[in-house]
Amino acid sequence: MRTATAATPPSPTPDPAPENVTVTDPALVRRAVRAAALGNAMEWFDFGVYSYLAVTLGKVFFPSGDPTAQLLSTFGAFAAAFLVRPLGGLVFGPLGDRVGRQKVLAVTMIMMAAGTLAIGLIPSYASIGVGAPLLLLLARLVQGFSTGGEYAGASTFIAEYAPDKRRGFLGSWLEFGTLAGYIGGAGLVTVMTAVLSQDALLSWGWRIPFLIAGPMGVIGLYLRLRLEETPAFAEEVAKAEADRPKVPLREMVCGQWKALLLCVGLVLVFNVTDYMLLSYMPSYLTGELGYDETHGLLVVLGVMVLMMTVQPFAGALTDRVGRRPVIAAGCAGFLVLSVPALLLIRQGDLLAVALGTGALGLLLVCFTAAMPSALPALFPTRVRYGSLSIGFNVSVSLFGGTTPLVVTALIGTTGDLMMPAYYMMAAAVVGGVAVWFMTESAGRPLPGSAPSVERGENRPAAGSR
Repeated sequence: MRTATAATPPSPTPDPAPENVTVTDPALVRRAVRAAALGNAMEWFDFGVYSYLAVTLGKVFFPSGDPTAQLLSTFGAFAAAFLVRPLGGLVFGPLGDRVGRQKVLAVTMIMMAAGTLAIGLIPSYASIGVGAPLLLLLARLVQGFSTGGEYAGASTFIAEYAPDKRRGFLGSWLEFGTLAGYIGGAGLVTVMTAVLSQDALLSWGWRIPFLIAGPMGVIGLYLRLRLEETPAFAEEVAKAEADRPKVPLREMVCGQWKALLLCVGLVLVFNVTDYMLLSYMPSYLTGELGYDETHGLLVVLGVMVLMMTVQPFAGALTDRVGRRPVIAAGCAGFLVLSVPALLLIRQGDLLAVALGTGALGLLLVCFTAAMPSALPALFPTRVRYGSLSIGFNVSVSLFGGTTPLVVTALIGTTGDLMMPAYYMMAAAVVGGVAVWFMTESAGRPLPGSAPSVERGENRPAAGSR
C-alpha cells in the first residue's frame, strides 16, 4: 500500500479526509477480501447447520411431546445468541477503532470456532439432563458475543481496503462468503439427512457439522494473521503520532445518532428477510406446511446457489448505478411480492415452492450485494468499526435473529400461515424509509478517509470527490 499526494478540499464530514490518495495493491486487496469472507462463511456455516438441524436439535436437547414446543425451544436458544451480540459489539467495535481491525477480527475468529466446536461436544439431554440445554445456551452465547464484532469488522475491513470505484463489487464477496458457508452447512445437513437413518442422526450424526468448525477456524485465523492493517486505520494512527487514542462511547453513539438510525433501519430489512428465507423457511416448509424434509432443504439450497451466482454481478451493479437504487428495488420488491411468493410456496408442489423461494432469494440479493459497502460508508473512519458494530448488532438482535422465533409464535397464536409475508412487508417499509434518507456512497471516498484508487487506475483530479 502506498500513498501519493493530491490536492483535495477538506471533507464536510465530522472526521475530515486526509489530503492524499491511497493506491491499493490488487493482490493485497484480494487477500483481505478472502480472509474477511472466510470468517463470515464460518459464522454462517454454523447458522446453516443450526437452522437445518432445528428439528433434530429440538429432540436432542429439548425433549417434549409437542413438536412446536421443541422447535420454539431450539429457536429460543438460536435467538439467545443475538441478545448478547450488542455486548460483543460494544466490546469489539471500540476495540477495533483503538487497536486495529485485523487484531480484533483474529480474536472473533477464535471465539466463533470455539463456540461452534463446543456444541458438537455437548452430551444430549438423555445423558446429563437439564445440563445439556444449559451448555447449548452457553455455547450459543459465546458465538453471539464473538459475532458482535465479526460482520461490522469484516465489512469495515473490506471497505477500507477497496478502491472507491470497486467497493460494491469487492464488498459483495463478503455475502458471497455468507452464502458459501450457509450452503456448506445446509448441504452437509441435507446429505446427512438423506444418507443417515433418523436414529443415527439423533445419536451421533448431528455432531459432525459442528466438529468441522475446529479446522475451519485454524485456517481462517492463519489467513487473518497474515494481513496488514487497513490503510484508513493506519492513516488515523499516523495522524495521532502514537497508538490510536480511545474514542468515547458517547461519540460513537450520540455523535453519530442520525447515521445509527439509518444503520438500524437498513439492517432491519436486510436481516429480517435474510433470516426469514435462509434460517426459517426450511422449518416453515417442514413444520407448518408438512413438506417433505429433504425436498424442502434442497429447494432452499438451490435458492442459495442462485443467489451466489448473481451476487458478484449485483455488487458490480451497485458500483455503476449506486447503492440506493439497488436497496430501494429490494424494499419495493418485498413489499409487493412477499404475499404472492408465499402463496406460491403454500401450493406445496416442487415447482411452485421453487418459484416462490427463488423470487424472494433474488430480491434478497439487492441487500446482500449492497449492504457490505453501504453500511461502512455511513460512519467516519475514527468511529467506523465501533458505531457500525453497535447499530448493526442492536438491529440484528432485536429484529433479525428473533425472526424465526417471533414468526413461529405469531403463527401459533393466530393460526395465519401468511405471517412470514406480512413480517417481511413491514420490514420493507422500514427499510424504504431508511433508503429515502441515506446518502449515496458509490464511487466516493469513505467519510474521513482519503480517496482510494487501484494501482494503474487514474487518480481523481484535484478537488474531485
